[in-house]
Amino acid sequence: MSYVARRKMLWTLFFIGLTVLAAVSRATTLARLSFDELATKAKAIVRVRCLTASSVWRNGEIWTETEFAVLDRSKGAAPGILRISLPGGKVAHIQSRVDGVPNFREGEEAYLFLWDAPGKEPSVLGWAQGTFRISRDPNNGLTRVTQDSAEMPLFDPATRKFRHGGVRNVPLAVFQLKLKRALERENQ
Repeated sequence: MSYVARRKMLWTLFFIGLTVLAAVSRATTLARLSFDELATKAKAIVRVRCLTASSVWRNGEIWTETEFAVLDRSKGAAPGILRISLPGGKVAHIQSRVDGVPNFREGEEAYLFLWDAPGKEPSVLGWAQGTFRISRDPNNGLTRVTQDSAEMPLFDPATRKFRHGGVRNVPLAVFQLKLKRALERENQ
């Protein structure tokens, strides 16, 4: 086989591989967890402020390592400085994005519902589902909470349909009361 024919065959196989990879990556489906399910499954629930976020290569993949100051613990134990590593990010001119994985900016606050598999570091339960951003309205000073997954259609196993849902633009005090009640139901 000539050099040109071999090169053409390799490029063809490469593009077929990319096509298959693209089809498989679009096949990811997240099943929606209710607020109570998130609260029950979480090993810890913390209010945090992002200190730093940086992306690194690890085993041929890009991961973003984020460091948080833990401001408050609603459930479980967490260190004063929490480090979480999630897939995706940007290193030099190469960017990797995984749908449903939250990205954090220095200085922003959030509630994180955490879990950890045995022998693994803590992670965010359900990625976007376990991330609740805290924002302050510059016009009126109200602090509100929005779940990252509120904008994403997720699969509802009960109805077997995709739907939007979650916590969206809720006053902080209402969110904290909702969390307190979910944790009380868990302990009953």
